[in-house]
Amino acid sequence: MRVVVQNDERGAGRRGAVRAGLAALTAAAVASGCAQGDASGTRPAPGQQQAQSATPARAADSYAAGQRAARAARAAAAKRWGLSEAPLVAPPPPAKKPRITTRDGFEVDDHEELGLPPVFTTVPTKKKIVFLTVDDGAEKDPAFLRMMGDLKIPYTAFLSDYLIKEDYGYFKKMQAKGVVLNNHTLHHRYLPGLSYAAQKREICGMQDVIEKRYGTRPTVFRPPYGNYNQDTLRAAKACGIRYAPLWDEEVYVDHWEYREWDQDLHPGDIVLTHFRGRKDWKGTMPDMIRRFLKKVTAEGYAVARLEDYL
Repeated sequence: MRVVVQNDERGAGRRGAVRAGLAALTAAAVASGCAQGDASGTRPAPGQQQAQSATPARAADSYAAGQRAARAARAAAAKRWGLSEAPLVAPPPPAKKPRITTRDGFEVDDHEELGLPPVFTTVPTKKKIVFLTVDDGAEKDPAFLRMMGDLKIPYTAFLSDYLIKEDYGYFKKMQAKGVVLNNHTLHHRYLPGLSYAAQKREICGMQDVIEKRYGTRPTVFRPPYGNYNQDTLRAAKACGIRYAPLWDEEVYVDHWEYREWDQDLHPGDIVLTHFRGRKDWKGTMPDMIRRFLKKVTAEGYAVARLEDYL
C-alpha cells in the first residue's frame, strides 16, 4: 500500500509540475499573442491598441495640414499676381475618359468612315471645368511662365515652328512644368488653300520639330485659324494625330469672344488665347491670364488639363 501511496504522491507531484509548466507556457503564449495582436481573436494590450489607432489619426492630421498649406500658398500666389480670389482646383480627371466626337456641323465628307480625327469645341463632362489653350508661340514672356507655375494653372500649347525657333528653350521650360506641346503647323498657313501633300508637309514637319526638340510626337493638332478640309484631317491622321480641338471661347487682354449664342462658359469648354504681348495687345500675357481667371473663378469653374480628358 505504501508503494501505491508513494507512486500516487509522485504522480501527483509530477502532474502538479506539468500543470504548473503548462500554465506558465499558456501565460507566455497569451502574453506573446497580445503583444503581436494575432488573428486568433486575442485583443491587443491597451498601450499597443492606442499606438495602432494613433497612426491613421496622424496621417489624417498630416493630410489636412498639407491641404491647408496648399490653400495658403495658392492664396498667397493669387495675391502676388493681382487676383482677389485664388483659382479653384480642378477635380481629379476621370478614370474612364469621355468619348470625343466631332461637333455637329463640323464634319467633313466621310469623316467617320475614314476614321478622321474628331473636331470639337468642348469636352463631354458635367464638371465645372474649362480648358485653356494657347496658340502659336510669338510672345515668350518669362512672367507668364512664373505666373502659371505659381498659380499651378494647367494649359495646352499649340506651336508653330516659324515663331518658336528663335527660342526653343522657352518652350522647353514650359514643358518641364508639365505643359504638353502640340502641333499648330510649321508656318501657320491657311491649310484648305494647300494641296494634300503641302498640308501633310506642314503638319508632319511640325511633328518632326517637336519630336526633335522636345522628345515627343504630338497626337493633338489645331489647324491655323480653325480652318480645315478633308485633306487637312487626312494629312493629320497620316502624321499620327488623333484629335483636332478648336475652341468655344477666346480670351484677350481686354475682352472675351464667344461661339455660343448665350455668350457664356459651359462645362468642358475649350478656351483659346495666344502668345501675345504689348506689340499686339493693350497689355501683357499675365494681364490676359488675370482676365481669364477672374471670370472662370467668379463663375465657379476650375481649369483642367485637356490631355487628361483625351
